Amino acid sequence: MTENDPEQDTLSKTTEGAPMAIVLGDNRYGKSETRVVRIVRDTDRHTLRDRNVSTSLRGDFVDAHETGDQAHVLPTDTQKNTVFAYAREHGGSAPESYAVAVADRLLAACPYATGAQVRVEEYAWDRIPVGPADDRRGHDHSFVRRGTEARACAVTVEGRGDERRVHVLSGLTQLTVLKSTGSEFRGFLRDEFTTLAETDDRVLATSLTAWWRWGPDHPADFDTAYETVKATLLETFATTYSRALQETLHLMGKAVLEAQPALAEIRFSAPNKHHFVVDLSPFGIDNPGEVFHADDRPYGLIEAVVRRDDARDDAVAWRDVPGFC
Repeated sequence: MTENDPEQDTLSKTTEGAPMAIVLGDNRYGKSETRVVRIVRDTDRHTLRDRNVSTSLRGDFVDAHETGDQAHVLPTDTQKNTVFAYAREHGGSAPESYAVAVADRLLAACPYATGAQVRVEEYAWDRIPVGPADDRRGHDHSFVRRGTEARACAVTVEGRGDERRVHVLSGLTQLTVLKSTGSEFRGFLRDEFTTLAETDDRVLATSLTAWWRWGPDHPADFDTAYETVKATLLETFATTYSRALQETLHLMGKAVLEAQPALAEIRFSAPNKHHFVVDLSPFGIDNPGEVFHADDRPYGLIEAVVRRDDARDDAVAWRDVPGFC
C-alpha cells in the first residue's frame, strides 16, 4: 500500500479511534432431551406415548450473558418440569398439540421470552399379538418397540395475543426403506477417478428423515395426518421406478403435497444405504444379484426441498432444526 492508500487511511482511523464494540449475537437456551412416557389409562386398553422432548427460549437474555444476572431467566429445570407436568393433561394428544401447549406455557411463565420452540421425537410401540393363530389381536397393555423410526415435530410459537404466530413442522426420522429392484443408476459423469459401474437393476435403500411444514391451516387430527403422509411416502417409494434417489424423493414430495393441500413444503435428508453385490466367483459360486454386502459408510447423502411455488419461505419455522439444505 502507498502512503496515500485510502484503505490504509481507513485502517488508521479505526485503530486510532474508539475500539470496535463487541456485542452478544443470536442466542437461545433450554432443556434438551427430556424423556417422558405417557400411558393413557382411560380404558382397559392402554395407549403408550413415548417421547424425547427438547425446549428452548429466545428473547431478552442479554444480562444473563453479559453480567450473569438471571432475573430474566426461566431455569431449564423448570422447563423440564413443565414438560412432565403438561404430559399429564396434554401428553395423550398428538405430539404437535402437546408441543403447542408446552410452548404457550413457557411463554406465559417467562415474560422476557419472545419465542419458544418445542421439539418432540415420538418412538413407536406396537401391541404384542396374542390369542389363537386364527384370531390374533394386539394385547391391551403389552407392547414391543418398533425398529429405529421416530415420529418428530418442531413447534415454534412467536409472540402473544393478537401477535401470536404458531409454526408447525411434522416429520419422521430414521425410516429405513429398501426396494430390491425397480431402481437404476447410470449416465453419470466420469473422470479419471470414476470406478463405479453403471447398473440398470440395483438395490435402493435409505434411512429417511422427512419434515413437512403446515401452512396456516393445521389439521384437526395430527395423528391421522401423520399416518396419511407416511403412507403416501411409503407407497410412492414402493410403486415408482427410480432412476436416482433424487428422482424418488421428488416424486415422494410431489405426491404428499398433492394429497395434503394444507402443507406448504416437505424436506428430505436421505443417506444411501449401499448394497454391493458380493463376488462369489473365487468359490466357484454364481451370484445373480442375490447376495449383497451392506456398507454403512461412506455414504451418499441426498437432500431436497419440495414446495408449492406460492409457499413463502418461512425461516422461523425451520430455525434451529438442523440437517437440511
